[in-house]
Amino acid sequence: MISRGDILMLGISAGVTGGLVGGLMLGIGMNLIVAGANIGWLLLLPAAPLSGVAGWVLARRLAGQLT
Repeated sequence: MISRGDILMLGISAGVTGGLVGGLMLGIGMNLIVAGANIGWLLLLPAAPLSGVAGWVLARRLAGQLT
């Protein structure tokens, strides 16, 4: 059975993981764009969706423990 602590840890770990992944991609992408390399847009644009995917994967793993 999933407890409140499991749900709390899911939220914390999804937030931290998403923030790290999205922030890293955003930072590197902005640095490349400012330096004049258009390839930075390939890191900047998918930063937010990919940071959400990390939380989704963690939630799917927790939901798999229900059965």
